[in-house]
Amino acid sequence: MDCIFCKVVSGERPCMKVYEDEHTMVFMPKHKDVDGHMIAMTKKHVENIMDCDEDTLAKLMNTVKKVSNHCVDNCGFSGINLIGTNGKSADQTVPHFHLHIVPRKENDGVEAWPNLCGAKDEIETVYEQIKMI
Repeated sequence: MDCIFCKVVSGERPCMKVYEDEHTMVFMPKHKDVDGHMIAMTKKHVENIMDCDEDTLAKLMNTVKKVSNHCVDNCGFSGINLIGTNGKSADQTVPHFHLHIVPRKENDGVEAWPNLCGAKDEIETVYEQIKMI
């Protein structure tokens, strides 16, 4: 398999590892976009959240919580953004399920919320389409 994140998991590609357990890994990417930016990923190769089994998803979320709490409790950050893209239409560029953890400080100037272009359909129409109850 030619997955860059699988190569990170196997040790074939070096990384700045922040946390690791049997099922998950968190590392800092080398691009300097924002202080503390990390990627939390499953060690098991799944393409996105829709392909991820519940057990693997729960393990990843437990890791995200543990690392997020560490950032706030021990590293001087006061909040966390979680950013994820799933599927090509959502701009997922690495087809291995992962979440970006972006530690935040008060008034840090980071714009982490996407600039959305506005809804095209009536909210009631979309609601009827996606509601599950």
